[in-house]
Amino acid sequence: MTVLVTPSHFAQRAEFYHQLAQLTAAGIGIVPALEQIRHHAPSAAFDQPLRRGLEELAQGRSLTDALRAGAWLPEFDLTLLEAGERSGRLDSCFRVLAEYYQERAALAKQLVVQLLYPAFLIHLAALVFLIVLPFAASQFHASLIRLCARAALLLSPLYLGLALAIYAGQSRHGEKWRAFLEQLLQPVPLLGAGRRALALSRLALALEALLSAGVNIVEAWNLAAAASGSPALRRAVAAWKTPLAQGRTPAELVRETRLFPPPFAHLYHSGEISGKLDETLRRLHTFYREDGTHQLQLLAQWLPRAVYFLVVLIVGWKIIQFWTAYFNQINNAMHF
Repeated sequence: MTVLVTPSHFAQRAEFYHQLAQLTAAGIGIVPALEQIRHHAPSAAFDQPLRRGLEELAQGRSLTDALRAGAWLPEFDLTLLEAGERSGRLDSCFRVLAEYYQERAALAKQLVVQLLYPAFLIHLAALVFLIVLPFAASQFHASLIRLCARAALLLSPLYLGLALAIYAGQSRHGEKWRAFLEQLLQPVPLLGAGRRALALSRLALALEALLSAGVNIVEAWNLAAAASGSPALRRAVAAWKTPLAQGRTPAELVRETRLFPPPFAHLYHSGEISGKLDETLRRLHTFYREDGTHQLQLLAQWLPRAVYFLVVLIVGWKIIQFWTAYFNQINNAMHF
């Protein structure tokens, strides 16, 4: 699959799951459904992974194992699909994943669109202050090639930072890198809170599906923690193996783990006591999904504004510098 994650990448993934949900809900088997989608795939990049997945299915593998063989789907997707296979609710899992990627595509598109204008201002300011004005000040004798090279050199940290951010955000990196990135972004306003909320949302959704499929509580919690996409949650839940074997309940361990906020711990405890844990987990999924999406939407709104404000400050400072230097030249000329 593609290395650069774009809004269209999320939209294609959403369309893929949407088609699967429609076909399986209509009673079409998973193999004919995947065959049909391969011939009408949202992107040519789906052809090879789907072809390999169909070959694995033909050898008797389960859907989850077949799709995992190509290493092209995130662990969250695979965990939900495994739960759907075990519970016979594959069409529901496909719909959930389609909605999840639709939301991510809309959020990514919003961020990109709102960053276009600040990016345009940055390049316009570089053109005016680093190329046009120095060229005019030299009475049009300066080398345009050198001025353009200087402008590109000054803008290179911006391009390098953007490339590093895109590279760092890829899901193909190992867990050590993802754990470092999670710790690094945790204190960032809106972004850290949004990522934590979405991780809890994914955990609750995967846990509900796994428990409904009859998976034992220890395995379900470990799989759900892996599906959350948070290395910190996965490590914390992995440490529960011994306490759970000694008879302690997940509700007690959730309450003692700082990674779970008090509302999550309280609702999970209530669901465990009342015997309505499946309903509680669905509510937790919805609550933290909406909270995380809201936090990231605020980030998508305020980040471009912050960049725009910074660009305006820099442009204003450059204008003041230009006119100050201009009047200083006039004053010096008048004194002579």
